[in-house]
Amino acid sequence: MTQESRPRMKLGVTGGIGSGKTSVCRVFNVLGIPVFSADPEAQKVMNRDEKIINEINKIAGRNLYKDGFLNRMELASLIFNDPHLLAEVNALVHPVVFANFERWAAEQTSPYSIMEAAILFESGASKLVDRIVTVVAPMEERLARVIRGKKLSRDQILERIKNQMDDESRIKLSDYVIRNSENDMIIPAILKIHEDLLNHLNS
Repeated sequence: MTQESRPRMKLGVTGGIGSGKTSVCRVFNVLGIPVFSADPEAQKVMNRDEKIINEINKIAGRNLYKDGFLNRMELASLIFNDPHLLAEVNALVHPVVFANFERWAAEQTSPYSIMEAAILFESGASKLVDRIVTVVAPMEERLARVIRGKKLSRDQILERIKNQMDDESRIKLSDYVIRNSENDMIIPAILKIHEDLLNHLNS
């Protein structure tokens, strides 16, 4: 099998809300590694796919698209307090996002590509990648980052964290860990992972 025809490696990048996954992925991007971000893709799917739009309104029992776009805050307030509704919405959206990722990954020409997903393990997306990086950061720093960047209260963020896997469980299932507190240097850690993947691919 030639290098061109060999299936290319896929790396999963995950971490809790506010851990800094996006910053880590930006560095990989600078290294020439393309990144597929699952969360924005899911938002795109929920705003454009007619079948999914109808099903989300059915699950919610009301119209969440009054302005032509999904009212994400209203959906969040419904699903983050109801595990059953959350599971229903995920079962609707995840398969479409996964199929889009597989198609996208097949078109990439880089040595490996990345799927960035907050709920990589919970959604089952971990099965689509070959190796996994978990990004971790102290809780107070995570909360400060999210409060700064999004219009969410401390309680709303903690509610979302409660619905995500904890760092310890993620680390056990991961191949690499990047610590992303204000005292940590993420670039050397990313370069080490990048080098390790390239060595593996060339071996």
